[in-house]
Amino acid sequence: MLKNIVFADKPDGEELKERLKSAKKKLSEQQTLLAEHKIPVLVLVEGWGTAGKGSAIGEIIQNIDPRFFKVASMDRPTREERRKPFLCRYFTKLPEAGKFMLLDSGWMDEVTGLCLLGKMDKKEYERRIGSIRRFERQLTDNGYLLMKFFCHISEKEQRKRIEALEADIDTCWRVGEYDHWQNGHYKKCEKVFGRYMEDTNTPSAPWYIIDSGSRKWARLQILETLTQGIEIALQNRSLAVPLLQNVFPLEKMPRLSEIPLDKTMEEQEYKEELERLQKHLGELHNRLYRKRVPVVIAYEGWDAAGKGGNIKRITGALDARGYEVHPIASPEPHEKARHYLWRFWTRLPKEGHIAIFDRSWYGRVMVERLEGFCSENDWKRAYNEINEFEKELHDWGAVIIKFWVQIDKDTQLARFEDRQRTPGKQWKITDEDWRNREKWDEYEVAVNEMIQKTSTAWAPWHILESVDKKYARIKALKIVIEELEKVLG
Repeated sequence: MLKNIVFADKPDGEELKERLKSAKKKLSEQQTLLAEHKIPVLVLVEGWGTAGKGSAIGEIIQNIDPRFFKVASMDRPTREERRKPFLCRYFTKLPEAGKFMLLDSGWMDEVTGLCLLGKMDKKEYERRIGSIRRFERQLTDNGYLLMKFFCHISEKEQRKRIEALEADIDTCWRVGEYDHWQNGHYKKCEKVFGRYMEDTNTPSAPWYIIDSGSRKWARLQILETLTQGIEIALQNRSLAVPLLQNVFPLEKMPRLSEIPLDKTMEEQEYKEELERLQKHLGELHNRLYRKRVPVVIAYEGWDAAGKGGNIKRITGALDARGYEVHPIASPEPHEKARHYLWRFWTRLPKEGHIAIFDRSWYGRVMVERLEGFCSENDWKRAYNEINEFEKELHDWGAVIIKFWVQIDKDTQLARFEDRQRTPGKQWKITDEDWRNREKWDEYEVAVNEMIQKTSTAWAPWHILESVDKKYARIKALKIVIEELEKVLG
């Protein structure tokens, strides 16, 4: 892709100056429209060392209100970042709706750098390319404008710039060992960069290769391309996104109405099993930490089904330093202004730790679907996006356990009434719970569809029959132990 690139002719000085002035003015005007229509913009600037990535970003932000942009220089991942999924540190950088995030290098630099230094084999490269393509498509499908620029210079120009920077005591710090290595292995780098861009060049997130031999000319190319991209995004903001066919293997699951809810457990048996299973789970937790295995447990279920008590019996077996429970309520304004999965990417556990979600990303296809908090296209698209999200976690090495806590309508009513009568429980019942109950049948349709479409081979749903809470708690403990033993041996 780099070898065969043919650049447009550089305009003369006066034309370049006028076009730069016009592009800057246009970007300044577009910023207001982006904020008005709540379109987030992610600008990724990649390229050769010394190609002028930093100065290009500096030129862009001069024309944007400082309140509406952030810039991040993505160095090699830290030890802490390496304990999370590869894409996690990029997902956390997503801008809020109507704002800009500009990245000085990013996921391209990380992947190609590992390839060039012999730290990534072909299989891992292909896996990461798949992850990146899905990540970028999810962003654009969810209303982000993603602009990807590669600043290109020749081998000779790069060497010239390295020498000039090193000759000045005030700029020599800007040249690193990797810049020298790149220049010494220019052809090899050119081949790897070109292949990467071919593999990730898509209609919704194409690459724009910038002739960076002249700094002013490079800035003009970026500004004009960026403003054109923004113009198209503003025109297309109301278009629906095509739904993708599921490509992941699914487990056959029963419908909720087919699940018998007569399972019970005697008190004495419950106490004995609880003690035995919690002790065993505590032992497994130590091994999880030692082997650096991350665990994600998601709870969904009817109001008053017993999720909280179930979670309490799981955490009662764990070392408090090695887990975190995330109660998920309505998104905060800063969360609502980003991709709906952002608040879950930012809550993922480190390797060796456990994250338990009391309600989860499945709100997209239940509450948000039924209450009209997202469009039909949004929630229909979400089944595939959620499967992709969980595939990322699985490929990272996480154990994913998903529980649906099931009760019948009469049991829910009895528990609601008990909460209202009992002063110590009244905080658990709200007007919203009663409103949701009125939509029981609609929720059941949504839950059945959710379970059928997202019970994948690596993240199947487990139904907990919770009319008898004791039975549900023991079943959950057994499932968690079984899933952990599969990976721990």
